[in-house]
Amino acid sequence: MVRITPRPYPESAARTLAASGLHPVLARIYAARGIVRPVQLETQLTGLISFDSLKNIHAAARRLADAITRQERVLVVADYDADGATACAVALRGLALLGGRADYLVPNRFEYGYGLTPEIVRLAAERRPALIVTVDNGIASVAGVAEAKRLGIEVLVTDHHLPGDALPEALIVNPNQPGCPFPSKNLAGVGVMFYVLLALRAELRSRGVFTADTLPNLAQLLDIVALGTVADVVRLDANNRILVEQGLRRMRAGRACAGIRALFHAAGRDPARASAFDLGFTVGPRLNAAGRLEDMSLGISCLLTDDDTAALAIAQRLHALNAERRSIEADMQETALASLDAIETTDSYSLALFDAGWHQGVIGILASRLKDKFHRPAVCFARGNDGEIKGSGRSIGALHLRDALDIVSKRAPDLILKFGGHAAAAGLSIREADFARFAALFEETVQGLLSPGDLAKVIETDGELPLETLNLELVQALDGQVWGQGFPAPSFSGVFRVAQQRVVGEKHLKLRLEMAGRLFESILFFRDQPLPEHIQAVYRPEMNIYNGSASLQLKLEHWAEET
Repeated sequence: MVRITPRPYPESAARTLAASGLHPVLARIYAARGIVRPVQLETQLTGLISFDSLKNIHAAARRLADAITRQERVLVVADYDADGATACAVALRGLALLGGRADYLVPNRFEYGYGLTPEIVRLAAERRPALIVTVDNGIASVAGVAEAKRLGIEVLVTDHHLPGDALPEALIVNPNQPGCPFPSKNLAGVGVMFYVLLALRAELRSRGVFTADTLPNLAQLLDIVALGTVADVVRLDANNRILVEQGLRRMRAGRACAGIRALFHAAGRDPARASAFDLGFTVGPRLNAAGRLEDMSLGISCLLTDDDTAALAIAQRLHALNAERRSIEADMQETALASLDAIETTDSYSLALFDAGWHQGVIGILASRLKDKFHRPAVCFARGNDGEIKGSGRSIGALHLRDALDIVSKRAPDLILKFGGHAAAAGLSIREADFARFAALFEETVQGLLSPGDLAKVIETDGELPLETLNLELVQALDGQVWGQGFPAPSFSGVFRVAQQRVVGEKHLKLRLEMAGRLFESILFFRDQPLPEHIQAVYRPEMNIYNGSASLQLKLEHWAEET
C-alpha cells in the first residue's frame, strides 16, 4: 500500500524566507527541509566548513608536502565507481597544480574486488611508490595497509565510508572515523580529497612555496567534485550543497573540464543548463558504466584529458557502455521479478536474490530497483571467483544496511567473508554454498530491526499547488536550486481528470490532465495501459523544450485512482 502525505513545515520559517524575496512556493519547500533563515541558503565558497577540524588533515598535508618537496612517487588507488573516479581525477589534477607528480591505479572489480587489498598493494608495488593515497576506500583495508607496511610503502587513507571494528595502521582522513570532530559527516570520497588538497595548499604556502599571488585556484576542480558528490548519492547537507552549486556554476559558465563537457554532449544535455539531476541521472551513470562493465580507468581518463577530441571519443564509448548496462539491467530485472512470482513478498521484510547469470557490475542497480518497487531492503548477488558470490544491497530509510550486515556477521562469524558500506548501500561477499543461510539470517535480522509499518511505502510531497503558481516561472525557480539525497527535489500532489491520453514511443503515456478547467500537458513514463478518468497524481512540473520553444509539462511519478 502507498500513502501520499505532505511534508510538514513551520509557517513562520516560510514567511521569513518569503519576506527575503524567495518565491513563496520555494519558501515553504525550503522550510519543509529544515531551512529557517535565508543565510542557510548561501552557497559562496566562504561558507564551506574549514578543513581544520578534519582529524589528521594537517599531518596528511605535511606528508604530501614532503612528497612534493622530495619529488617522491605517489600512487593514487581509487574505487571503481563515479565517486572513486572523480576523487582520483581531483587528486591527480590537484597534486599537479600544487607541484606534485602522481600516477593512479584502479582495481578491476571483477578481478580484484573492492579496496586496498594485499593483492592490489603487491600490484602497486611494481610501480615503486613511496606513498599510496587511497581515495573513496581504505578505511576497512587493514590487511592491505599491513601488506604495504611490509613492503616499505607508506599509506595515506582518504575515505568517507563507515569504519569497521578495526582501523588500518595508517594516516587516515575520514570524517566518519572515531574522534573526528568535522561537523559534516556526509562528504563523498571526492569531497574528502578536495579538502585534503585545500589543506595541502595551505601547508605549501606556509612553507613559502606559494604566495598570495601565485596560489593555485583549486576551485577549478569543483565541477568534478560536484559530479562525484551527486553521483555517490551522499546527503546534500549545507556543506555539500555549496560544493555542488559551485561546481554547477562552473559547468553553466562553460568552464567544466573537457571530460564533463563531453559527457554532457554524449548524453544529449546542455551543460549551460546543468542541474544536479543531470549529474545524478545522465552524466553520473555514463561515468559509472566504465567500472560496471569494463574498467574505470576509461572514466578516469575522460576526466583527466584536456583534449576535447579525445574526451568526446571516450565519452561516446562510455555512452555505449551505459546503453549496454541498461540492456543487461533490464534482462536481470525481468529474471528477478520472475523469481519473485513464486514468493509472497508481503510476508518478507527483505529480499535476497542470486542468479548465476547475473552481471557483477549491475547487481547494485538491480537491488536499487527492487528496493524501490517492493519497499524492502534488497541484496542481489552475482558469481565472483573461487566459489564466492558478491552481493550489493540497497536499503529503505528505516534500516541502516551496514549495521544490519554487522549484526549478521556477529551472529554467524563464518558467513560473511567481507562487507562494507553505509546506511543506504553496502556490499559483501559470501560463499555460494551459503546463500540460503545468508538469506534466512538476513531476513531474521531485518525482521528484528523493522516494524510492519516501516514496510508501508510513504510518498512525501510538497502538497498541493495553487493553480496560479503552476507555471514556467515556478519551474525556473525550482531548476535553479540544488536538490538531491537528503534534500529531495520538490514534488506535488493533486486530483486531475484525464482529458486525453495516448501511447508514445510504444511504452509511455502522453496525457492531458484537467484541474479546475485548466489543462496541463503531462507525461507518465513506462506505462502503456490507459489510466482511469479521475486520478490523484504525484508530479513534478518541468520545462519541455521542443523545436526551441519551452512549455510547461507535468511529469507524473505516481498515480492512484480517485474514487
